Amino acid sequence: MNANKALWEKGDFTKIAETMRESGSALVAQLGIAPGLDVLDLGCGDGTTALPEARLGANVLGVDIASNLVAAGQRRVKAEGLSNCTFQEGDATDLNELEDQSFDLVVSIFGVMFAPKPFDVAKEMVRVTRPGGRIVMGNWIPGDPTLVAQILRISSAYTPAPPDGFISPMLWGVENHVTERFEKAGVPKENITFLKDTFTFNAPYPPAEFVNAFKNYYGPTMNAFEAADKNGKAADLQRELEDLFNSQNKSSDSNATVLDATFLRVTVIC
Repeated sequence: MNANKALWEKGDFTKIAETMRESGSALVAQLGIAPGLDVLDLGCGDGTTALPEARLGANVLGVDIASNLVAAGQRRVKAEGLSNCTFQEGDATDLNELEDQSFDLVVSIFGVMFAPKPFDVAKEMVRVTRPGGRIVMGNWIPGDPTLVAQILRISSAYTPAPPDGFISPMLWGVENHVTERFEKAGVPKENITFLKDTFTFNAPYPPAEFVNAFKNYYGPTMNAFEAADKNGKAADLQRELEDLFNSQNKSSDSNATVLDATFLRVTVIC
């Protein structure tokens, strides 16, 4: 079994994605999408950015390694009656089913950063993008004090050390690493730009319940709780995450959670 596929099929990321819809749509609205644009949404999940792209008239292909998320995206497309959006399984490290220079825009928001072989990922994204087309990535930033970087930091402290050769997905949030990967794929450094941006999670339930959503449905956190439970430290992990969510919650409603997470927005002109 592909370890990355197993990780993202382990839980049900749709439960987290439901809290990300507003920011997904807001981000897509900034991408200059016009009717007829050919868009690849890579690591698309159940379509948090793919569906807004299609609503703006783009021809969208969503590709994800997790079969359950592809199926969830297909259900959402059918429910909305969007004939210009399709989903299929695929591996960002080897998009062999996609032809060269097929897309005007390749989008990956917190998606392919989690794939192994980052140089292969960059090469594939560049390969399928038309000359003059764009790649837009959203990547979490290591050491950032906001939500997701802290969830991943806390979780990693409870999980076994990664195997030799493991490359942290968080390096996609470090500008010089991103530049190196795309330069190796043939993109001039001056065609790569960076912007720090914010994604907001809106959950219609309290912070402790939101922690439980990550505990039960988000692969990396699920793994952390399993490891912590074996060491008798699950309560410690729960407490750390609840402290994090409570301290960063911006909602004045005790039955809602609003959490900001800073990310690195990468734009590449091919």
